[in-house]
Amino acid sequence: MLPTDLLSHRQNGESIIPLRLKIDAKNLATATEIIDCFQESIGTTQGELDRRLLELEGDSPDYRLKRGFAHLLKGGFCTFEVVSPLEPPALRQQVFALAAQSVPSYESTQLTLEKLAIALGESLNREVLPEEISKGLYADLNENKIFTQFDAPTAEALLHRYNLSQVQGIFYRASQIQINAHRNDPGEYKLLFRYLKLFQLMTYIEGDAEHGFTLTIDGPTSLFKPSTRYGLALAKMLPALLHVTKWSMHSILQTKDPYTGVLKTGKFTLNSECGLVSHYPPGKPYDSMLEEAFASRWDKLKSDWKLEREVDLIPIPGSVMIPDFRLVHPDGRVYLLEIVGYWRPEYLQKKFAQVRRSECDNLILAISERLNLEKAGVNAKDVPAKVVWFKDKLQPKSVLEVLD
Repeated sequence: MLPTDLLSHRQNGESIIPLRLKIDAKNLATATEIIDCFQESIGTTQGELDRRLLELEGDSPDYRLKRGFAHLLKGGFCTFEVVSPLEPPALRQQVFALAAQSVPSYESTQLTLEKLAIALGESLNREVLPEEISKGLYADLNENKIFTQFDAPTAEALLHRYNLSQVQGIFYRASQIQINAHRNDPGEYKLLFRYLKLFQLMTYIEGDAEHGFTLTIDGPTSLFKPSTRYGLALAKMLPALLHVTKWSMHSILQTKDPYTGVLKTGKFTLNSECGLVSHYPPGKPYDSMLEEAFASRWDKLKSDWKLEREVDLIPIPGSVMIPDFRLVHPDGRVYLLEIVGYWRPEYLQKKFAQVRRSECDNLILAISERLNLEKAGVNAKDVPAKVVWFKDKLQPKSVLEVLD
């Protein structure tokens, strides 16, 4: 995402309008120029890359655009590494301790580096040159880190990322967001809710998968003290929302007048026809290795019960519950399977409360024996669900035994 000083927004009445670049020849050429600069700088230091980027900016009026491209490339496509014979802090300690034993001079400095190079070479079992030590002393400074890898995007992909980042910047100052996710594929909801949970966003959810959901999300400025960290988490949610087919969003923002410093209320709306492109993957097959291993073992099992990954959402007051699997029999019987693996006490309390509130009569809970339910203050018998216990692996046969 972009820092505040590289965001370009304008206000039309109460509406906030972010800058959106056209995917045209001019902008593609600018993006290509920046990408080429990164490509040609592989193997140099970050400081050398910054110098080349500054030369590209020159006195061009669109310098903020170029800086924005460079910022996105550094943050999402580059690898910078510390190259030093030892961790720089440890190396500095050894060099300074050895140098303190002689009078400062050019000759004593060279002698110090040579002595330490020999000592390090013996301990590392390889040749260490004095030049390596000299370069490695401050190799942990950003400008001295080595640009080792660049996963270059296309110019068009960079433009899409820039446009998305400009819109994400809107949410840094949001006080409330309401999303109407219309009737969509349950898998799309599941992906969205997974990201809401991942970014720890305070969300109230109403509705169901048949008619759609209304999500009310508290923004960073609705907290007791505005939180930049929460604002960033809120902005990270947007690429996940773009994977939902049909939706609309209304946001209330708190913006500060640059001249008077007075806070003003603004509005921002967006919908599924916005044309923004997400860089998040459309979804990962499984939430954990435990789930993946169970599904793999089930595929090898000869059973009439079919295991399905995408399941119906179970609405509960103010939220939803998303089971891990659905088990379907040819005769029409259906069970939902939720695997409770290795989690914190707070998560277990919430999970068991959800199960009780769901009043779902066809739910199976697979619970790890490693969990300390007593410490978490929950009781497996106090839920309207069939319970399967497992140790390290959840075996399909254990689940089949509790099916009617």
